[in-house]
Amino acid sequence: MTTVMLLRHGETTWNLDGRLQGWAPVRLNDQGREQATATGAYFSRADTATPDRVVSSDLSRTKETTELLRSTIDVPVRFETAWRERDLGVYQGLSLSTVADRFPAFGLGTQAAHASDRTPEGGESFVHLQDRVLTGWEELLEASESDECVLVVTHGGPIQVVLGHIRDVPLEQALIDEAPINCSFAEITVPDGTDTDPSVVRTNVVPWTDA
Repeated sequence: MTTVMLLRHGETTWNLDGRLQGWAPVRLNDQGREQATATGAYFSRADTATPDRVVSSDLSRTKETTELLRSTIDVPVRFETAWRERDLGVYQGLSLSTVADRFPAFGLGTQAAHASDRTPEGGESFVHLQDRVLTGWEELLEASESDECVLVVTHGGPIQVVLGHIRDVPLEQALIDEAPINCSFAEITVPDGTDTDPSVVRTNVVPWTDA
């Protein structure tokens, strides 16, 4: 049985301000750093499954989250572009309200259900995000050992994509279903290490409140 935990990065100032981050080099704020450090402490506890390895998005906020986690869980890390957030192109850095007011056809948040195939200038569509993330997901499982626990440090979009894939719901629905909060994780078990019968055990687990 392979266990995969999909962890969203710690909080950033742009999260608080409601700005679109995409691939921007945004670092964690003080609260985000505290969340990541406490999450590392959580995974190092005797009564908690400690990851055997970490796979992380290579964007600034996920890399910083990963390095803080590793202050207490010293395991191998691999950084991969497959686990990046969606590239938002020209909309990166804008506020959610600005995009909603000025570019309503683009679709964000609940509007994503009607805009999954739309591509912002210089960016990528949700459909492209889904293809990229699910390729990374399949490669992750192929490289996993039996009884291995893998922690994936990523972003809200990729987590929603994988959960929607496992639950066999349309992409449009996955994007408006339960959104992960900062430094929460979803736990998934895979019986034979392949993408044949994965199961979502729990979602939005917030370890930094219980470390």
